[in-house]
Amino acid sequence: MNRVADQPTAPLSGRARRGHGAPGEPRRVAWLYILPGFLIYGLFLLYPLIRSVQISLYDWDGLTLGTWAGLGNYAKVFTDVSLRGAFGHALVLMVFFAVLPLVIGLVLAAVINHGKVRGLSFFRTVIFLPQVVAMVAIGVAWRHIYEPDGPLNQALQGIGLGALARAWLGDYTWSLPAVGFVGTWFEIGLVTILMLAGMSRIGRDQYEAARLDGAGPVREFFAITLPSVRGETAVALTMTVIAALKTFDLVYIMTKGGPGNQTSVPSYEVYHRAFELGNVGTAAAIGVVLTALIFVISVGIQRLGRQD
Repeated sequence: MNRVADQPTAPLSGRARRGHGAPGEPRRVAWLYILPGFLIYGLFLLYPLIRSVQISLYDWDGLTLGTWAGLGNYAKVFTDVSLRGAFGHALVLMVFFAVLPLVIGLVLAAVINHGKVRGLSFFRTVIFLPQVVAMVAIGVAWRHIYEPDGPLNQALQGIGLGALARAWLGDYTWSLPAVGFVGTWFEIGLVTILMLAGMSRIGRDQYEAARLDGAGPVREFFAITLPSVRGETAVALTMTVIAALKTFDLVYIMTKGGPGNQTSVPSYEVYHRAFELGNVGTAAAIGVVLTALIFVISVGIQRLGRQD
């Protein structure tokens, strides 16, 4: 008789029977490793967010005792004409901060990648340079460019287009596009670098096969390049949309929401109502709604980017 076969075997644990046992340290130890980071995350992000939700339920000026308002502050966000206008302006800025840079960055990256431009590393550095400059400095510089006697109007007059010169940041029609154009200029470099990184992973044999099939540059772009950078497109859209919705320093430096309320955006309204008007509860409600809007749009973009 085989004694080895007759020896009783030790019962397997529940995790081992299910095939989920893993080598190394138990999962509880792994939680200890991420606990410090989670505490910092909770202290500086989750707690302020929860506190903002609490404040948004009160009428409070930041100094005296607040009174319960319930959802009244949120009702103001959706019924106040100026606040609705601020969110509308943010959606317009999304076109300048996200859509235009994405289109221009995709085309620019495709041309550079297809043409194998010399000095590509230098070009990447130059086009990415606005990203490393403080937005306050950018706002000050562009405010000077847009002045009535600034470089832009002087250039227009110099080429015989003086009729187009205007007080750009004081014009009710052109002030918001003027601010948005700065966002386009600022974000193009980021989008182009992301697209170039994605296009560098595309094999040259795919383009060669497409040319053998008679495809031109435009068809190559839509059939090969664009589908291959879908993940980078989602990342670029997420980052630029968030930048558009939470922009504050550019508006504060260049226009302070003017003329009138033509360039007011939600982030500026949070500052304006909390620190200048003393409506801290309403400001907190605006911040909470803006956070929810950013979250919903970001999740939607990421889900679209993951679809096959």
